[in-house]
Amino acid sequence: MLTSEQREHLVELRRDFHRYPELAHQEHRTAHLIADRLTDLRLDEVRTGVGQTGVVGILNGARPGRRVLLRADIDALPLTETDRGQSYRSTQPAVHHACGHDGHTAILLTVAELLAARRDAWPGSVTFAFQPAEERVGGAAGMIQDGAIEPRPDASFGLHLWNEIPVGRIDVRPGPIFASADAFVVELCSTGGHAAMPHQVADPVMASAQLIVALQTLVSRESPPLEPAVLTIGSIHGGSAPNIIPTRVELQGTLRAFAPELRDRLLSRLRELVASVASTFRVESHVRMTDSCPACINNVEMAELVQRVAESIAGADNVTGDQRTMGADDMSLFLNDVPGCYFFVGAANSERGLDSPHHSPAFDFDERALDIGVQTLASVALEFLNGG
Repeated sequence: MLTSEQREHLVELRRDFHRYPELAHQEHRTAHLIADRLTDLRLDEVRTGVGQTGVVGILNGARPGRRVLLRADIDALPLTETDRGQSYRSTQPAVHHACGHDGHTAILLTVAELLAARRDAWPGSVTFAFQPAEERVGGAAGMIQDGAIEPRPDASFGLHLWNEIPVGRIDVRPGPIFASADAFVVELCSTGGHAAMPHQVADPVMASAQLIVALQTLVSRESPPLEPAVLTIGSIHGGSAPNIIPTRVELQGTLRAFAPELRDRLLSRLRELVASVASTFRVESHVRMTDSCPACINNVEMAELVQRVAESIAGADNVTGDQRTMGADDMSLFLNDVPGCYFFVGAANSERGLDSPHHSPAFDFDERALDIGVQTLASVALEFLNGG
């Protein structure tokens, strides 16, 4: 599907985005390049500033028909990239495309190029959504609020380059593939006092220790054994000296699950458990949610469509349905509003050392995955538009 010249341009696009990564809602250069390219391709509509720094392009085919949305995330992570001698290493201090979003952006721009060149051959319309701030699970909501899915698509698709599987393979499955993620902060408060006289005051440090252990029972005793769930306390702060019982201890954590019903139950029980432990230790408690993202759940019919297309491109032996992750991705918000499928494109190459995990300072991927991603995403869009 791609000429050698198009492949070279695809790789250079990715490397340019990689050299100049930008953090969530700071993707100004990236958005500018995207909008300029979509304008050059003569899309019917190009909108910038969608969800702060997102870009939406709309391309109409030769005649009326179905509408499809294709999405790519564009933001980077606050990491310093490991210097492995690569010519395209990040030039921005402490900012690194460590999750493949540079590849996703280059892939979707190239898909736009291919579909624009053939607009007289297919019906319907395509919405290209270049989403900011995925790493903060806040970009999709802003784009949707700003009208990214208006006019309303009939289906939505996206891909994620994935270093958990080797290049050449594609993984697609119906149902949940990314977990929900709910970040929370718990505050335990008391009056404070002398460490040598603990009987005089309630101790939020002791309460926090008991609470951390108690919260794990939400997974070990209140989640069905065959339904994955994770609860992690990643931060705890309190106190200023060894001889002072502090007035406040703060815990920060994350709760993750695949099943929406289980997520709702655990969130409710979390609040109840915090209140119960706080009452036992005579401290005040406050719980607030900071970031929330539902699970990414693929529509069965849309997943079957992607699987058929993937098998035609990569071969049936290279298409699997094994991948799920307790990580989160706010592609889920598009999938909640518009039935669709989010799938994985293998990008690892262990022989070349391109198999570091996502969000690692050493993350990089085999750029042959870019071509596979373009072919699959473009073919999925055309298959859907043509009634597949």
